[in-house]
Amino acid sequence: MSGHSKWSTIKHKKAAADAKRGKVFTRLIKEITIAAKLGGGDIDGNPRLRSAVAAAKGSNMPADNIKRAIQKGTGELPGVTYEEVSYEGYGPGGVAILIETLTDNRMRTTPEIRHVFSKYGGNLGEPNSVAWMFDKKGQFVIPASAIEEDRLMEIVLEAGADDLTQEDEHFVVQTTVESFHAVQQALEAASITPESQGLIREPQNTVELDGKKAEQCLKLLDMFEDHDDVQNVHANLEFDPQALESEA
Repeated sequence: MSGHSKWSTIKHKKAAADAKRGKVFTRLIKEITIAAKLGGGDIDGNPRLRSAVAAAKGSNMPADNIKRAIQKGTGELPGVTYEEVSYEGYGPGGVAILIETLTDNRMRTTPEIRHVFSKYGGNLGEPNSVAWMFDKKGQFVIPASAIEEDRLMEIVLEAGADDLTQEDEHFVVQTTVESFHAVQQALEAASITPESQGLIREPQNTVELDGKKAEQCLKLLDMFEDHDDVQNVHANLEFDPQALESEA
């Protein structure tokens, strides 16, 4: 829909602000640690760890930080034990929200997530109440200045990507979960460094909101993004940014 934005397409624009607050490094270190814990410290033999390390390098994380995060995950260094917990619910206007967390204390995180839902006009749902509305896909966000579109399309499609689109100053490459690592390797071989990369949840359908409901839902999603235990926030929100700006 022309002039409209989905939550999934504006998230990468928040990355610069998050990086200034140090939140990107914190999230990446958590992901590296749990990936190493679950699948071992061998990058070549652990696809999830390989993806996390590639994302860390793309965010200019120092190699020593990456190494220590892996060692904490494998137990070579002492560290915090994280647990993966997902939360599902609805925001204003019936927007479906799926939140992925890494927490060292579920008893703290759960009431905090519930509180944010209720404070900003949403409600926490039961497991699998909205997860079925999202398809898992691979995604790479690449600065448009890094490569010509035709050349990028040739590289990623040959590696098995599903789609390539341009959004503002970025190319967005989508893949299946199965082809994600083949596309990742093809980009590495071509010396192309994505601004962000990883597995996402793409909504099957979107809910369009405007006015105060859109503002309220965006505020709710921002509050989840700012929570220390939250790794990823997925929502099927669609809205018109220009309309919101004109009402401000």
